[in-house]
Amino acid sequence: MLTEPPRAMGELASFYALRPLMRRLPKGDGHGVLVLPGFMASDTSTAPLRSLLSSLGYDAVGWNLGRNVRVDNARIAAMMACVDTLHERTGGKISIVGWSLGGVFARELAKLAPEKVRMVISLGSPISDDRGHTNARRLFEYLNGNEPEPVREGQFRELGKAPPVPTTSILTKADGVVHWRGSVQAGDHEHCENIEVYASHCGLGVNPAVAFAVADRLAQPEGQWRKFSPRGIANLIFPRSRLH
Repeated sequence: MLTEPPRAMGELASFYALRPLMRRLPKGDGHGVLVLPGFMASDTSTAPLRSLLSSLGYDAVGWNLGRNVRVDNARIAAMMACVDTLHERTGGKISIVGWSLGGVFARELAKLAPEKVRMVISLGSPISDDRGHTNARRLFEYLNGNEPEPVREGQFRELGKAPPVPTTSILTKADGVVHWRGSVQAGDHEHCENIEVYASHCGLGVNPAVAFAVADRLAQPEGQWRKFSPRGIANLIFPRSRLH
């Protein structure tokens, strides 16, 4: 955890150094992409990734809801409004990319409105039902209580259950905030996958390998989703270890 800041800064530097080469990433079809920040973060943290996605042809937007701190019914309703607005403006299903806690929200939003969501991509998200997988547990519970309002009303009860849309969990075994096992999607479902990368937790949103994987996933034609299969030089930048 103590090495997270310097590693993340290195990933940010690499992201901008390789930004010209990222023009060669697969182009998008213009569909909407909602990008959600992690716990205690805001749209500022996702600006580099959104800028990249916009340059690739997506209608990529932030949530415009300030810092990701509180988990209550009002916040869930506000995020659903983001989904509805982007869906209506683009005239089709949207994708949701969420970093850390943002990925938890992305999965839950897709469960609430699967007819409006094309796919979900989470980055280092604590999608296990065991909060012990994250070092941010105490701060989260201090700010939100042991059972946030949506949980008391029956939502967020099965975080480990994937939404009924194609779902990708991008994770790193070097994560200093969320233990990687807490980000692994269980089972071998046809429309669920895990992608391991070499990254820090705080650098996931600006990691070049993550950008490659996100662009590859989003570029798939609607209704033709396939699991990630790196080829060529990509085989060198993605670990091939087993996630159990």
